[in-house]
Amino acid sequence: MKRVILLHGNGGSTGADNWQPYIQKNLKELGVTCVSPDLPDPERARASYWFPYFKDTLEIGENDIVVGHSSGALAILKYAEKNKVGGSVLVGTYYTDLGYEDERTSGYFDTPWDWDAIKSNQPWTAIFASEDDPYIPIQEPEHIRDHLNSEYYLMVGQGHFGDPTQPMLEFPELLSLLKKKLNIQ
Repeated sequence: MKRVILLHGNGGSTGADNWQPYIQKNLKELGVTCVSPDLPDPERARASYWFPYFKDTLEIGENDIVVGHSSGALAILKYAEKNKVGGSVLVGTYYTDLGYEDERTSGYFDTPWDWDAIKSNQPWTAIFASEDDPYIPIQEPEHIRDHLNSEYYLMVGQGHFGDPTQPMLEFPELLSLLKKKLNIQ
């Protein structure tokens, strides 16, 4: 059975934020290995810290479904340019630096996007986007959807799928998708 890895975003996030404990608890009850680590460099989420951690500590590979939130979604996209993964779910995702200096210097925007490599290194991608995300304009996930031919779940009223101003403690839609991908009833 595949392992599910949950990747939090930047800004000081942790693996115990928002809906991550809900997903982890429910998958574990179904017998699925699910990890939600506290990633190094949680404030800035730089690729120079995260990619070695993905490869050497988490050992992300072609049998893993990776769920990334915000910069965690961005990171797994860039990681999949050169590494195989079992599939990815991108929650509150984006592909530009959004005009933020910390994003610009994170290391994810140093090279052009290789959409073909991302597609060839995983069998599928799925995106959860919200029309009212205060940080990510809806054109960002739409652009990714169009380049990767991703499954796309447009939601309303979910904001950034959890942040200090709008916590989101449950995410049944994500759980349902993961169960489907894992062939669990």
